[in-house]
Amino acid sequence: QVRLVESGGGLVQPGGTLTLSCIASGITMGYYNVGWFRQAPGKEREGVVCSSVYDDYQNTYYGDAVKGRFTVSRDNTKNTVYLQMSALKPEDTAVYYCATTWGMSCALANMTARVADWGQGTQVTVSS
Repeated sequence: QVRLVESGGGLVQPGGTLTLSCIASGITMGYYNVGWFRQAPGKEREGVVCSSVYDDYQNTYYGDAVKGRFTVSRDNTKNTVYLQMSALKPEDTAVYYCATTWGMSCALANMTARVADWGQGTQVTVSS
């Protein structure tokens, strides 16, 4: 049984940093593209980052809203994907989810449609 568990969310002041973790069991994360998504209150879930295992040239894709502030990394020995978020803004407030995706594409626009397995989400609140 596949299980993805996010952790690391919390309350942080604007300009602060948080690192989320996504730990997998039942699958080998190193074989899958992994997306990070977020869903703010009243809004649709959106893909913000995709980490590819297929693209040797550009293995991470960032949405414009987070580019330059968020960084994805992997530790295959721990079967874990991380999302380091810096220079956080109030508009980054959302529930953050990790997910494995089907296929080779890391396009953010329709990433939700390619999700194979979701984590349960972790709340990130950016507020002073």
